[in-house]
Amino acid sequence: MKQVSGTCPLSRQQVIQQYFLEHRARLLDVAAFLDRLDRSSDSGEPDFREIALRQALTVLADDQPHRTARILHLLSDHTTDLPQSAHGMKGALGAVRLGEGAAT
Repeated sequence: MKQVSGTCPLSRQQVIQQYFLEHRARLLDVAAFLDRLDRSSDSGEPDFREIALRQALTVLADDQPHRTARILHLLSDHTTDLPQSAHGMKGALGAVRLGEGAAT
């Protein structure tokens, strides 16, 4: 992937000044979610969505370009088969179930 630089009209300081508190709150929200998982009443195996979220956190911190696209790829369902029935479906899952069309 090509490194893209200089495409934001704001300076680094302006970006921080304008968006830091908003994203600080979002990180705290993710941390609170992970804390709730740690305190959950069972210690079962991690759900595929938890695994995908934790993988996304490593991408977030890897300091490589195109983090948004790479995280979106991790948190997207890449299956192409349509379900035979919508019975029991409650909406999007936000990640692909392990072993069901997961792109590595």
